[in-house]
Formats: sequence, structure tokens, C-alpha cells
Amino acid sequence: MMNTDRRRAFARMLTARRIQKGLSLSELARAAGMAKSNLFRLEAGEGNPSLETLWALSGALGVSVSDLIDDRSAAVRLVRRDQAADTGAEDAFYAVTLLSRCPGGAIRDLYRVAFQPGSVKVSDPHGAATVEHIVLLSGRARVGPTGATETLEPGDYFTFPAGQGHSYEALAPDTTALIVIENG
Repeated sequence: MMNTDRRRAFARMLTARRIQKGLSLSELARAAGMAKSNLFRLEAGEGNPSLETLWALSGALGVSVSDLIDDRSAAVRLVRRDQAADTGAEDAFYAVTLLSRCPGGAIRDLYRVAFQPGSVKVSDPHGAATVEHIVLLSGRARVGPTGATETLEPGDYFTFPAGQGHSYEALAPDTTALIVIENG
């Protein structure tokens, strides 16, 4: 469920995308297969769109769902598992949380990493436009750029520019992480 700030940000982005496409409320509502009154409420910052509504709106606007719900482009960002802002599209069995959106033209590689305490994996700088994204799956780890590492618990998300030296250190046995390396 979106909090008030997230609903307002979503409303601003939805309205901006609709105007960019030159669509009226009626035209977008018809294209998305929804009632004009529901679209009006969403643009007013009221209500929480379901995932299906987000997909319908993104399809009608020709943008990704992430273009509607996240316009942040922070260079370094840490999201603790209990602080992650969900998309508002959830039910009792399924919740979606956008951690990072892929910029246009970027290429991403996805890795599962398993590491043990006792040594530090130091990585040389990658290209200037390279960004690393880490979601800690299990264990505990200290990761990040040299001089700015963070200690992560399971479920935490951390991203940083990888154009500088960085390191990975397991602080608990059988630590695992999902790592995405993005080249822009």
C-alpha cells in the first residue's frame, strides 16, 4: 500500500506522463480499460493502484511500470528491508517492491554470490558508467565502495557507482547475495 507521499509522487508522474503523450483523462482511461473517475482519483493522489492497474496504465502510456512509480536516480542508495517502498500493488500472498529501475540503454548482468567469513574480496574499479546493485539474501555482509562500506542484513538493498574500488566481506557463514552489475 502506498503511503501519502508515494501516492502524491505517483500522481505527479502519472499526470506528467499523460500530458507528455498528449492524452486527455478520457483517452487514457479508455486506453487503459478503466473508469475515468478512477483515473481522476489516481491523478489526485487518492487511492492505491493495483499491479494490474499499473500495468494497464504503463501499457497505455508506452512506459514501464517503474517509470510511473520511481523517478529517483540516486548514485548511492541503501534501502533496508523494512524501509522499502512498495509499489502499492500487493495482496495477502504477493507484494512487489521496486528497488531500482534500469535506465534506457543500460545492460545488466545478474549474479548470485555465495561467500564465507575470513577474507575480503576487493574489486578493482569497473568502467565509469558501471553501477552495482546488491540485495543480501542470507547471512550478513559488509559491502560497498572503499571508505564507504555498509553492513547489510538479509533483505537490505544497496547500490553504488562501481567506477571506484569496492569490496565484499561476509560477516556470517553461508552469506549469499544477488548482485546486478549495470553498464550504462
